[in-house]
Amino acid sequence: MDLSESSTDDGRHGRRIHGVVDEAVVARASLEKSPGLGYLIAEARAPLEAAALFPALPFLLRAPRGDGHHVVAIPPFGAGDAFTTVMRAYLGQLGYKVHPWGRSEILALHRLGTVAEARLREVTAEAGGQVSLIGHSLGGIYAREVAREAPEHVRRVITVGSPFGGDLKSNVVWPMYEAITGTRIKSIPSSFLERMNEPLPVPSTAIYSRSDGVVAWHSCIDEEAPEAENVQVPGSHIGLLHNPAALYVIADRLAQPPGTHRDFEAPMWLKMFAHRGPWRRARAASTPPPVVAR
Repeated sequence: MDLSESSTDDGRHGRRIHGVVDEAVVARASLEKSPGLGYLIAEARAPLEAAALFPALPFLLRAPRGDGHHVVAIPPFGAGDAFTTVMRAYLGQLGYKVHPWGRSEILALHRLGTVAEARLREVTAEAGGQVSLIGHSLGGIYAREVAREAPEHVRRVITVGSPFGGDLKSNVVWPMYEAITGTRIKSIPSSFLERMNEPLPVPSTAIYSRSDGVVAWHSCIDEEAPEAENVQVPGSHIGLLHNPAALYVIADRLAQPPGTHRDFEAPMWLKMFAHRGPWRRARAASTPPPVVAR
């Protein structure tokens, strides 16, 4: 794999991977731990994204149809199932059996074992097989870590604006998280944080927006792995679950057969808005075996 240096627009240097600059390297070096005030103010555009659903609906309903398997929608920190209503209604229209989170507890990492894993067992018992998990923001971290603990029950994981990579303070809500849950970020074991950064044992898609005003986009993308991918869409953090581009990517990913993964390819109408890449960290180039003289 080619990891030669390449100059970027801002004068810094990024890695070039198969001819594509790994912009996440540049982002980690240049962005603050949170997206910044300008992007946060721009979150007010979320209602406009919701309004775009109506003209986009004919295109959304042309999304690939899967086998109608069971899906669990996990809302973000501090939100309830109402937050995922639009996405659940859309996927239900495509034939999926979409389960709400169905829990009143505020999401917190220390409740992964007592709340999230128990909910997964409930749904898999009803489904009689594997289920897919979709999580927004902290809900995506829940989805990833539950899949890591019980991969035999999980068909696919899709995260939407979820800051699972890097610094857990790369967002604007971490002080609220600490205040409400009583969990200090610095008290989370380093082994758990390191595990969060590792790719999953099941197929996964990380959907993110570079103009996210709540979490830094480079914390929402995965490391390079055979069954992982990162897909960029335009939009606010709050509006991602009613963002037409994000909804189409979700539907397309769910339609893949179990145990398979193919890279996302946007249809013509979406090519201007949805793009794959970059990796948060590329795999190191493998060392070729030595040549033995005969």
